[in-house]
Amino acid sequence: MKFFIDTANVEEIRSAYDMGIICGCTTNPSLIAKEGRDYVETLKEIASFLDGPISGEVKADTVKAEDMILEGREIASLSPNMVVKIPMTEEGLKAVKVLSKEGIKTNVTLIFSATQAVLAARAGATYVSPFLGRLDDISSDGLILIQDIMDIFSVYPEIETEVICASVRHPVHVIECAKTGADIATVPFKVLKQMIHHPLTDIGIEKFKEDYRKVFS
Repeated sequence: MKFFIDTANVEEIRSAYDMGIICGCTTNPSLIAKEGRDYVETLKEIASFLDGPISGEVKADTVKAEDMILEGREIASLSPNMVVKIPMTEEGLKAVKVLSKEGIKTNVTLIFSATQAVLAARAGATYVSPFLGRLDDISSDGLILIQDIMDIFSVYPEIETEVICASVRHPVHVIECAKTGADIATVPFKVLKQMIHHPLTDIGIEKFKEDYRKVFS
């Protein structure tokens, strides 16, 4: 399973990229607004060093297909690595169909059912992003959704759409998604750091330091 980072914080993206653990990034207008930065300039800066897919989303108040298409073309023009993030709506599917035929990569977001994922794939989406954490928040099992999508896609080899596990809340989500064979997990920086650390690793490092000092200090 590949890892993307889910943030618009450039320093977090750079840090994860420098560790060699991510190969892409997902953003949205809310994440960029949280950083208090210009949307386009932020995407350009990310693209200046990250050489993998970068999802840039159409504006939240863009609801018509023709407007999504125009915005999608603008986002795609920022870098060859850009992927246009489109909401799962009827108008969104129309936009995905047009953009995909133009060779523009798309990521259909806010997927909460396997039927939505299949429709997005058939419309030509490069990626679909099912949100497992938000399903867990309402006492539904988000991992069942991931498994259902992976099972269905595996039956139809002509479907080339990759599955991005989104709304990941903790390392267990990552492990369980990996068990389903999901293509990608897009993970907040905090969760990536949690994945790195283990208390026994920390204890072991301190023990090695202590033993080293006893012999060589």
